[in-house]
Amino acid sequence: MENQPNSFGSLFENAGKYFETKLDLLKLQAINKSSDAASSIVSRLTIVLLVVFAVFILNIGLALWVGELLGRAYLGFFAVAGLYILIAVLLHFFKDAWIKQPISTMIIKKMLN
Repeated sequence: MENQPNSFGSLFENAGKYFETKLDLLKLQAINKSSDAASSIVSRLTIVLLVVFAVFILNIGLALWVGELLGRAYLGFFAVAGLYILIAVLLHFFKDAWIKQPISTMIIKKMLN
């Protein structure tokens, strides 16, 4: 009969250790998912930054080329700016489908995998 209180104490001690271990595991899994999502975002932002820089240089060349075709350099810059205003208007109307939803989906997939 004396073993019974000991086994209950052991059971509660083991249950406490189990819950502590389970909590530690959940913390580590959350850290892993967060770091994976953050590193993915940082790497994609780095690529986007390089692409933006390349597009910037290409736009200067395009503006100068269009300006040469139109006879005045500044007209080329106005034409390229007009093109970007048109793109901005399109993005404004379709931003949820083209930008918000794909980014949200990517973040959710990273967090759930």
